[in-house]
Amino acid sequence: MMASLFNNIPLMIMLVGALVGIASSLVGTFLVLRGTSMLSDAIGHSIVFGIVVVWLLTHQASGPLQIIGAALTGIFTVFLTELLVSTQKVKKDAAIGLVFPVLFSLGVLLINLYASDVHIDAHTVLLGEIGFVWLDTLPIGGVEVPRALVSMGAMTALNLAFVAAFYKELKLATFDSALAKALGFAPTALFYALLLLTSGTAVAAFDAVGAVLFVAFVIVPPSAAYLLTDRLWKIFVYASLIAAASSVSGYYLAVAWDVSIGGMMAVMTGVFLALAFLLGPRYGVFAQWLERRRQRELNESRTLMVHLYHHEDGPEKAVENVTMALRDHLMWDPARAERVVERSRQRHLVVQEGERLHLTQAGRNLAREILEPGAKAETGA
Repeated sequence: MMASLFNNIPLMIMLVGALVGIASSLVGTFLVLRGTSMLSDAIGHSIVFGIVVVWLLTHQASGPLQIIGAALTGIFTVFLTELLVSTQKVKKDAAIGLVFPVLFSLGVLLINLYASDVHIDAHTVLLGEIGFVWLDTLPIGGVEVPRALVSMGAMTALNLAFVAAFYKELKLATFDSALAKALGFAPTALFYALLLLTSGTAVAAFDAVGAVLFVAFVIVPPSAAYLLTDRLWKIFVYASLIAAASSVSGYYLAVAWDVSIGGMMAVMTGVFLALAFLLGPRYGVFAQWLERRRQRELNESRTLMVHLYHHEDGPEKAVENVTMALRDHLMWDPARAERVVERSRQRHLVVQEGERLHLTQAGRNLAREILEPGAKAETGA
């Protein structure tokens, strides 16, 4: 049964894609929250240099040494970036744009000069092909298991263990690095450890989805999750679910439309981001529109309460506290005036007798809260 499970090619492809997405989201969440998510792009390109250097030294095109070497290259990329920023001559985004093209170019040159006859291809490293992960297998317990599934499973477990072990420290270092440093949490060391894992994830992922598509999984699912919640642990959960859903839906759409599987998976992360942007419960466009509408309706009700309260005990009450006065004095058209009065009646703020409007006690209290600070507390007492 286990062998038949690993022989299920569509399942293996979707599972590898989901693991790439989850592993990337675990480290990407902190990069997004820190505002340094584009470091993943720099790392994703510069690891080409690390991969070819490790091959030149060890003649190994895959395995733990490749992951370690490329991970160190990612750290080296960030170190050079920070070194340039420390000169105060360039800003951080410009420093990133200066460093990773140099390392990537050096990697491509080294491939062309010394590794042209070896299976190290810059195009493959950047774009990958997740549809072929089932061809490269490892014998485990007598069962042929896709190599990408093993490597991404290990990286996902490692990233999850790191986040679980240092959750509080990472959270504090992300949102208040000064306090984290004062408490002795070494936020800089934590950040570099996070980048080391990001680099290792990029290397483990490049055979499956490529370094460029890996960047999409690092940035987009956490960004979409951030639009859905402010709770950090929920961001991890939502980002992982979005990554898994992107892998499954991306696979089936790619098969249906005969396009790149990895590319469609990355596109689907963008689709989920767009949905979160539009339908997010707090920051979504629709939710913001509803909130603005609610505030507008509330302000209209408040305006009506204040108007009626001002004239409630005056001799002009018969003239001012009628619907016609709302149109003339508040410059409301008849439809708007009727709409505001009806909403206020439903909220039991006013009572209407023909054209005459009378405040209820709730409406009177609302007007006092606006006009007389502390009135709410007094009426509550």
